[in-house]
Amino acid sequence: MSQLKIENLTVVFDGKCVLNDVSFEVKKGEYLCVVGENGSGKTTLMKCILGLIPLKKGSVLFGDGTDGRSVGYLPQQSTAKKDFPASVEEVVMSAFLGKRRLPFYNTKMREKALDCMKTLGVLALKDSSFAELSGGQQQRVLLARALCASSGLLLLDEPVNGLDPTATKQMYDVIKQLNVKGNTVVMISHDIPSAVRFADRILHLSHNGCFFGTVDEYLLSGFGDGFLKDGAK
Repeated sequence: MSQLKIENLTVVFDGKCVLNDVSFEVKKGEYLCVVGENGSGKTTLMKCILGLIPLKKGSVLFGDGTDGRSVGYLPQQSTAKKDFPASVEEVVMSAFLGKRRLPFYNTKMREKALDCMKTLGVLALKDSSFAELSGGQQQRVLLARALCASSGLLLLDEPVNGLDPTATKQMYDVIKQLNVKGNTVVMISHDIPSAVRFADRILHLSHNGCFFGTVDEYLLSGFGDGFLKDGAK
């Protein structure tokens, strides 16, 4: 069953074509990695899926009860996030800000937040200051927030960027665990060797076109040979 379908998506900024006629489909429970060189439109694509950027042509279609308001989104890390003056629980609960009808969170929301924190291994930190956590802990908290907002589709924009090797491995492992539990994952990554290890399908965006297919098809295509050879840097 399709959970996300992109058809002939084209985006133009200031007369420059950033994405040109991109099409792909993500089925429920799949793990798609979006890779490619800098400036190839990876983050732009994710923002189009979220409805944050207008399309010149094409469409973004959701299935299986998903819509733009029920997508879990983990953007790239920023200094603003690192210094966010709130507790871990407050950060995770903020996933419901646009969904509550009263100035208060209801019991169901609190229970889901606690469950997501437990899943991500940060429940013991719920009263801790978010700003005082390590980079890896902060990313787990933000992923718990994205999971709270999600009905099963997670969009992750370079979730391991800036993390040390240990935290990077832990983050990859927990994302895979979420996928195994039934969450559909669409993840932007510069780390193509890890992408081909964890993902079901690869979308490789390039200024000279794009590739979409299974990991095996990607490896046979030669499309990412240069990236695989130099570690995707």
